[in-house]
Amino acid sequence: MLKLQIPKNRMNYLIKQIQIHFDAVVLENGWEYFHKGRVAEIDLVGTSIHALVKETNKSHNVVLNLEDFVHSECSCSYDGFCKHIGAAFFNLYAPYGRPELLLQQLKQAILTRKKPARGAAISASRNASKANIPLEEAMPIEWHRLFEGRFHGFSISHQNSIETFYESALETLPGYAADWRASTRELYMLHIVLFMMRKIEQFYQDTKSSYLSFYHENGCKVAAKNCEDKFVEFVERMDVNRSFTTEPKHWQATMKMLGEFALQGKDSPIDWLFVYRYIWWKLTEQPKAQQEEIQRLELLLAKKDTIPRKKDTLLVARAHFDIMQGNTDTAFQRLEKLTHPNAKDFFLYLNYYYKDQQWEKTLFWLRWLLSTISHANHDDFRTFCQYWLDTTKHLESDSEWVHVMESLLPRSYYYYTAYLLQTKRYRQWIDLQLANRISPLSLYALELRAIEDHDAALLLPLYHQAAERAVLEKNRASYKTAVRLLKKLHAIYKQLEQDDRWEHYIYRLADKFSRLRAFQEELKKGKWIR
Repeated sequence: MLKLQIPKNRMNYLIKQIQIHFDAVVLENGWEYFHKGRVAEIDLVGTSIHALVKETNKSHNVVLNLEDFVHSECSCSYDGFCKHIGAAFFNLYAPYGRPELLLQQLKQAILTRKKPARGAAISASRNASKANIPLEEAMPIEWHRLFEGRFHGFSISHQNSIETFYESALETLPGYAADWRASTRELYMLHIVLFMMRKIEQFYQDTKSSYLSFYHENGCKVAAKNCEDKFVEFVERMDVNRSFTTEPKHWQATMKMLGEFALQGKDSPIDWLFVYRYIWWKLTEQPKAQQEEIQRLELLLAKKDTIPRKKDTLLVARAHFDIMQGNTDTAFQRLEKLTHPNAKDFFLYLNYYYKDQQWEKTLFWLRWLLSTISHANHDDFRTFCQYWLDTTKHLESDSEWVHVMESLLPRSYYYYTAYLLQTKRYRQWIDLQLANRISPLSLYALELRAIEDHDAALLLPLYHQAAERAVLEKNRASYKTAVRLLKKLHAIYKQLEQDDRWEHYIYRLADKFSRLRAFQEELKKGKWIR
């Protein structure tokens, strides 16, 4: 049988048409025919797919129209879109992914299309339950059980990426709640994201030992970030406190479930601590729920056999409630007990106070993070430096900012060097380049020009050091580099009208490296010595 792969846009068109025109049972029969290898021949003719689907005693000719699906046909006697057309369709989909998973998604979409209107009889509700459709009255744990059923057996492979799962879940699951009341529907959407986060974490754990672990790990991290962004988007749309009052049982179950997910301290691409604290921070008008959660956290912290990583997670969670209640000093006392403080765990507060322009509180967190920020990832470190710089504008002096940047060298080099130029501290800028052994050839010409216009003499030690370092590499290419630097050095001495100092320096340099014949030749080419 010829393996045929049609363009992806054509396949997407077919998938949509199958959802509209097929019956779920007929489609499943079509998948069985494909699974049993009944599609014997398949070919592309113009804008149509021609396939031969075999049965026990005879074969049927199938034509799939890729431009107008309703004109697709089969030579069998079935009135409508038959299982033979379905078999040919699944055969076409095979190069893109696992047809059995697509079958489940299509059945869900077909059942959603045929779902009865809200307020239908109890019997309709029972039928929906039998069809494994999420119910408005069900508790969140039931929703998750049904979500699991929809994606049972889904695994990461070459054909099924983590992005496939993310897109499929967001496309297929929300439709079930289209006619629910707003408060329940909003919470249901939140649980879709929580379900996706749990599955991404599971995929991450399952693929750790795979030879493609690096590829899958990156995919999981990208999908995890997308989920976190989607979570924030959904929460920001909601009036969380009002929703909690309207749906207290659902919310209590939600927060209990989230506590179980988020406080395990496991290695995960999901920032569970962020998710947990972000939603609790929105529940400002629920003191009873807060107190119950605080009591639960303290019971967990009292256990002596808790592993350090989990205990750190619980401490951060407990300190969050102190911060919510305005007890920042108590929160910092708790956080001092952390075994391995992680800077990224506290950017939630830093971002909040910075965006709210609460500069004093921003400064408290910047100071507290200083001891851990050197191990932060690149994006967090950059954010930290930018926040420090912006906060410094609201202080009387920038001396603390300068001290912080110096303490974080060499990682803070780019931020510190830019600030020194911005504030015209040229001598400190030169000292920084000398300390880091930076060649002027590696610096921007505009930066060097600014210092030259201010005081060209400041550049002399920078060029002296770079030229002699190049000579000490002792090869022809390095000697040529040294000569380039010496030419600029000569020009600076001329500009300063210090030709005598230049003559004295160049002869001393030639005498110092007199045994390096190649270097002596380069000096002679420059007509600096005879």
